[in-house]
Amino acid sequence: MGLIIPLYFLFLFLSVSSGEISNFVGVNYGQLGNNLPSPKQSVKLVQSLGAKRVKIYDANPDILDAFKDTNIQVSVMVPNELIINISNSQKLADSWVESKVVPFYSKTKIRYLLVGNEVISSSPKEIWPRIVPAIRKIKSSLKTYSLNKIKVSTSMAMDVLESSFPPSNGTFRSDIADPIVKPLLQFLNRTKSFYFLDVYPYFPWASDPKNINLDYALFESRNITYTDPVSYLTYTNLFYQMVDSVVFAMKRLGYPDIRIFIAETGWPNAGNIDQIGANIYNAATYNRNKPGPGTERNFGVLYPNGSYVYGIDLSGRTPDSDFEPLPKPDNNEPYKGKIWCMAAGGANATALSSALSYACSQGNKTCEPIQPGKPCFKPDSLFWHASYAFSSYWSQFKKAGGSCYFNGLATQTAKDPSFGHCKFPSVTL
Repeated sequence: MGLIIPLYFLFLFLSVSSGEISNFVGVNYGQLGNNLPSPKQSVKLVQSLGAKRVKIYDANPDILDAFKDTNIQVSVMVPNELIINISNSQKLADSWVESKVVPFYSKTKIRYLLVGNEVISSSPKEIWPRIVPAIRKIKSSLKTYSLNKIKVSTSMAMDVLESSFPPSNGTFRSDIADPIVKPLLQFLNRTKSFYFLDVYPYFPWASDPKNINLDYALFESRNITYTDPVSYLTYTNLFYQMVDSVVFAMKRLGYPDIRIFIAETGWPNAGNIDQIGANIYNAATYNRNKPGPGTERNFGVLYPNGSYVYGIDLSGRTPDSDFEPLPKPDNNEPYKGKIWCMAAGGANATALSSALSYACSQGNKTCEPIQPGKPCFKPDSLFWHASYAFSSYWSQFKKAGGSCYFNGLATQTAKDPSFGHCKFPSVTL
């Protein structure tokens, strides 16, 4: 897993047609992974990328201390699980700001504070109405400590829209538009803050590659455009098209002038066999083509050892020709053939045993061949029994939404693991 999970390009948009664009480009500092560099080493890596901003997903004191005196603008975050409690207590909000922000503010350029990360997409519904009350209390706390340069907001993914095509038809979901989004926009308008948006063109392209041109999604199109039939705006890439659908959605709620801050974007540099277009070539192409002077586990630009997944200079000063040649993509077309689902090597035995039990409990005789005396019982090992169960489960339930994941314990393979009289079920694409 990369140290820096998705690249996050920080541009400011009023609208695609007449946007104010910042050339301050930054990265997300992800902390999920093994053997990651220390915060001080990580800061050097961020600087080597030419990044001007960094977003962390908490307010880790070691990381904030490491960024002191670097002149890199930092975005910190209130975790989703604290939103309800902070929304109900000004005292708790004050305490959080006092302990997490105040000690570092004089040396570290903390300029943005996000209350939650994609709360609508990833947290229980009871948290949703508490986002804006929590934001207001955090803003009040910042004012109490005279931290007036810090802008407060929250981040949203594209799934908050009910409609995004054509862009002029952009509309927020009916269940959140009035109770949640409108109060948020009111706050952002009053405080001159930003709507933080996560935009990943990879996902709409991967879900419909026949109708969405890959070059259009990668900023590579030279003569491929889309003209909105209502606004008559012409788009030259999928990114602008997606962003403008949010602009129109905000306009529909009466707030056409809220600036949009791109909090996350990128392209995966690897993926499963059945996921097309996730490769280093496309990831580098997308990120290098962002205008201006990072699937979920593979958006990083750096490996944990600090080496580059591919060459990139976020300052824009290094021409592409100065980087090493990119490996040619081999999965831009859907994979055709059989795929099996196997237990991942080195998986925790206790977790693997639980996953095996889950797969076998789903019925349809999923695990009958690995019972004693049956053709797949031997070798009698947890790894092989789990692998058979995972493949059997996936082959039966993929069409109903089943996946070859099992909390990271499974992996796909195009190599048939069958042996002797034991035939592993497969998925055919």
